[in-house]
Amino acid sequence: MSLRDYLASRDFRFNKQFGQNFISDGNLLAAIVADAGVSAEDTVLEIGAGAGTLTAALAEKARKVVAYEIDKNLVPILKETLSGLDNVEVIFQDFMKATTEELRERFAGARVVANLPYYVTTPILLRLLEEGIGDHITVMVQKEVADRLCAEPGGKDYGAITVKMNLLGNTTMTRVVGRQMFYPAPNVDSAVVRFDRQENKFADPNPALTSRVVRTAFAMRRKTLTNNLMQGLGVSRAVAESAIAKTGYPLTVRGEILSAKDYVALSAALVEAGYQLK
Repeated sequence: MSLRDYLASRDFRFNKQFGQNFISDGNLLAAIVADAGVSAEDTVLEIGAGAGTLTAALAEKARKVVAYEIDKNLVPILKETLSGLDNVEVIFQDFMKATTEELRERFAGARVVANLPYYVTTPILLRLLEEGIGDHITVMVQKEVADRLCAEPGGKDYGAITVKMNLLGNTTMTRVVGRQMFYPAPNVDSAVVRFDRQENKFADPNPALTSRVVRTAFAMRRKTLTNNLMQGLGVSRAVAESAIAKTGYPLTVRGEILSAKDYVALSAALVEAGYQLK
C-alpha cells in the first residue's frame, strides 16, 4: 500500500500549520541515511517524525533513534508504522520547546537527521548550531535554502548563516530531491545538506565577538562593511577602517565578500584596536 493510500485509510488530515510533506520513496530514505553516515553505534535525533518512514529507515542502521514530533494526530499512525522497532523513542513535543539542558545531555555527540518543515528550517538549524546539539547534522531543506547554506563568498546566496556554519564546521549538499518525491508534493524542490562540526576550526580567540560581527556585517547588505560595523558595533570610522585594512580588503568592501576565516581575523583586529564586546 502506498503512503498516500495508507494515510487515507487512517483518515489522516494534513496540518498546513506544520508544513507536512512526507517522504515515501524507499531508495531516497536509504540514501538519506547513507548521507548521514548512520552506523550501529549511533544515537540519532530526528526532528519531525512525520509518518515514520525516515524514522524506520534510521532505526535499521542506528543503535537508538529519538524522534520529536509536534503533531499529536500522528500518534496512532506512528504506533503502527514503528511497531516492532524497540530502538525508537518518539517524543510528542515541539522540538523548539525542549530545554537546552535536556537536548545537550541526550544529544551532544549524536547524529541529527531531519526532513525539516520549510517554515522553521532556519530557527532549528541555528539552535542546533549555537547550542552544540549534534556533531553531525543531515537535513532535508528547501533547495534555495540549501544553496544559501553551501554558498561561496561573493555570491547572492552567501549570508550570515553560511558564515556561521563555516565557522563551526564543514557543510556539503549531498543531493537534490525533486518535489515529486514527497506526499503531498510541495511547490519547490529540496536538497539534503550535511554539516559536520569541527571544534575550534579557525582557532578563534573571540567566538562571541566574531558571531556578533557576522550578524552586523549582513544587517544591511547594501551598506559597506565599514558602515555596518559603525552602526552595529558603535565603533568609530577610524576603528572600523583600521580593522578592515588588516584583513587585506579595501575599505569599500561589503560583508558578503569575506570568508569565515576573514571574519575571525576581523574580530581579532577589532579587539586589537580596543573594541570590547559588551
